Amino acid sequence: MKKGLRVLVPLAAAALPVAFMAPAATADSGTSYQTTLNPLNGSGASGMATVDLNGDTANIHVSWSGLASKFGGNPYPHVEHIHIGADGTCPTMSADKNSDGVISTTEGGPAYGAIGTTLSVKGDTSPAAGTNIKIAPSGSSTDYHRTIKLSSDTLSSLQNGTGVIVVHGLDPATLSKKAQKEKSDLVPSLPLAATSPALCGALTAMPTGGVATGNGSTAGLEDAGLLGLGGVMVAAGGVGVMVARRKRAATRI
Repeated sequence: MKKGLRVLVPLAAAALPVAFMAPAATADSGTSYQTTLNPLNGSGASGMATVDLNGDTANIHVSWSGLASKFGGNPYPHVEHIHIGADGTCPTMSADKNSDGVISTTEGGPAYGAIGTTLSVKGDTSPAAGTNIKIAPSGSSTDYHRTIKLSSDTLSSLQNGTGVIVVHGLDPATLSKKAQKEKSDLVPSLPLAATSPALCGALTAMPTGGVATGNGSTAGLEDAGLLGLGGVMVAAGGVGVMVARRKRAATRI
């Protein structure tokens, strides 16, 4: 019997590593941030936005329709950005501090923050390009796709839940007479309508992956542990049978 136990112990020890060799549950490292773009300042427009993130690289898709189509006889440029570093929300009309019927970009700042990334169609995507109408989407609708590198500030804001997509540019004809006479709070050479927010949506994280199997991150290890214990029991059972057979054979002799 003692000899049988000496054989059983190393076999049991050999079976235990099975539990640790089983693959652990894993999660997808990519994250998708999504939002519905809702109208601001009575723009009447609507849209959607998605930011698919892999490290600091973002595949961005923004679509909208119903915005002003012409500006000075040309397609209306609608600068758009990921705003960061504030409440991570879209402003309400209570943000209209001068009572002109329009939430200007700066009046909306406490809700959505400063520009973190400019969603330009080409070239510069930094805040410095935020009012460059030459590289902005234009017309009454867009289906914008671009893959860009995000700054650390923008990444942090997305992860903290304070990233907001804002699309700018209103139809001047829809503004109050007071607002139609005002200059942009960002680019004084332009009218207020040109840079005021028209669409806004707070980005929300939508994980693209999760635990591969089981109920929780330890389920795979638990299953593997059971499998390992099963291996131990099978090994032990096999040794027990072998020892019993040898004992009977010895008795017959």
